[in-house]
Amino acid sequence: MRQRTLGKTGLRVSEMALGTWGLSGDGYGPVDEAEQERVVQRAVEMGFSLVDTADAYGAGRMERLLGRVLADRRDVVVVTKGGTDRTTSPPRKRFESSFLRERVHASLRRLARERVDVYLLHNPSEHALVDGDAVEALLELKKEGKIGHWGVSVGNVEAGRAALRRGAEVIELAYSLVNGSDLHRLAGEIIVCGVGVLARSTLAYGLLAGEWAKDKEFPLGDHRADRWTKLELERRVEQLASMRFLVHGEVRTMRAAAVRYVLSNNLVGSAVLGPRSVEQLEDVVREVGIGPIYLRDEDLMRIPRALQSVGIEP
Repeated sequence: MRQRTLGKTGLRVSEMALGTWGLSGDGYGPVDEAEQERVVQRAVEMGFSLVDTADAYGAGRMERLLGRVLADRRDVVVVTKGGTDRTTSPPRKRFESSFLRERVHASLRRLARERVDVYLLHNPSEHALVDGDAVEALLELKKEGKIGHWGVSVGNVEAGRAALRRGAEVIELAYSLVNGSDLHRLAGEIIVCGVGVLARSTLAYGLLAGEWAKDKEFPLGDHRADRWTKLELERRVEQLASMRFLVHGEVRTMRAAAVRYVLSNNLVGSAVLGPRSVEQLEDVVREVGIGPIYLRDEDLMRIPRALQSVGIEP
């Protein structure tokens, strides 16, 4: 597994990271705990040196599992997120100082660590970053040694820009073959700030695996059943056909092309993958390969026009 530097943190991390939202059982349906453990263990064996989680994943159960499985692996960088209050229904976002301080200490207990390597605010609004005291709280926790580095998991360009202006060391944002505009719009500021970038949703919730029929249906409990209408899903599957030219030569699957596209961007410190089984994990690592030629220059140059031809902003 190739290593990259995560921006100004100086941390050296694997270019592919293990994401744990889907593994936690949230969003896509339950995963057996024994399989959860096997996935984490196998990922570390394969060279994954960054694990991305959150205190909200499985209501803290995923952090607790990571604390147990990674007890003897302090070399693995753990990124966790906070700012979601699950004591209410529906859950709500909270970024006041007292709540975040409590959440950081709870995460430390579950992770069985004295310090969180990277702590991210979990999808705050621009307003919460600019007018609240969340950033000051994390800076204080960093001074106290509870946090190694701080940052923000953002949901839009406005929040990303606010995070950069507040001095975030890491930002996490959605970045994929069909959803690249946010990172591209922030690229100049990211370079100037030297911030580390974690790219999530690299396979667009499974769409970019390239295996769905236009009439695919999702079971109850799967967030994708509510994310897209039937017509929206049909359109997205049709749009994907414009990218099939990427699958040739050493790029043998659409999934490989999608992950390789993300890794072709040297702003990305690590691409967060979300396997829910050891089989899925091994398949994607084998298909992506080791680079360094992720996609050929001539293919990368064709992508913007191909996306525009089907109505996607590159």
